[in-house]
Amino acid sequence: MAKARKHGGSQAIIAENVRRLRLAAGLSQEALADVCGYHRTYVGGIERGERNITIATLEALAGALGVAPQSLLVREPIP
Repeated sequence: MAKARKHGGSQAIIAENVRRLRLAAGLSQEALADVCGYHRTYVGGIERGERNITIATLEALAGALGVAPQSLLVREPIP
């Protein structure tokens, strides 16, 4: 079975931001998925950069994480 490739660009940035913000909020993937109405494996796929999400999904994730949707599209600067 072929291993899923992590895509670059926006998918990778979204993946990093969702994971970072979820952990900062103290949420498990399952808890975040429950708030958004998604399955936990879907959230895991998003965090691995395997999912090409819709704008509606971006908005649901942002709302659950308490941030503006556009903030999930911007790479955090490395300190």
